[in-house]
Amino acid sequence: MTGPVEPLPQLPDPARPDGPGETRKNLLLAPTEEPPLRADAARNRTLLLDAASRLLSGCGAAELTMDSVAAEAGVGKGTVFRRFGDRAGLLIALLDHREKQFQAAFLSGPPPLGPGAPATQRLHAFGPAVLRHECDHHPLILASRTDPLRTYAVPAYLLRVNHVAILLRQAQAPGSPELLAHTLLGSIETALVHHFTVERGMPLERLEDGWHHLVDRLTAPA
Repeated sequence: MTGPVEPLPQLPDPARPDGPGETRKNLLLAPTEEPPLRADAARNRTLLLDAASRLLSGCGAAELTMDSVAAEAGVGKGTVFRRFGDRAGLLIALLDHREKQFQAAFLSGPPPLGPGAPATQRLHAFGPAVLRHECDHHPLILASRTDPLRTYAVPAYLLRVNHVAILLRQAQAPGSPELLAHTLLGSIETALVHHFTVERGMPLERLEDGWHHLVDRLTAPA
């Protein structure tokens, strides 16, 4: 691949308050562009996502269909299609729901994952938190990836990259914070982690140790 490297779009610094007692409220948290739903539509969406979550826990992503979700929720199949469009839309909505919860933890939750701890400690906490968050969702995440390149363009991934880059900058890591952030996140990329843990039987703790080693190396003084 040749040509200039384009800079990443900048998101607000989640560790920097707008003023006394305030935190940023304009972060784009989840990979969705849907307008706010009416109360009844929001209830139906929650009903369908809850049904899909139960099925996912019982049969896995491979067996999750629009028909099975409709049956589990007690609605017509057309209702599921109108709400999510297709199976890929349903899978993305499930990921969106879980991602919002994780984002709240690292943007405004307790330290060391959330604000209030030194940048290096937050970096050490972030990798294991991502691994634990995604560990139970590997089939869902992999099933939703119909376009491999889309992974690097969705707001949720961009938020993670910018968050890690901000912490690297605060930790005064030598080098480009954006490129280093991609390097760190690449070490815990979902398909790679699935390969190590499922196909090679590697314990998750070993991947966590690898993350800590990388953070130590990248944040060491030049």
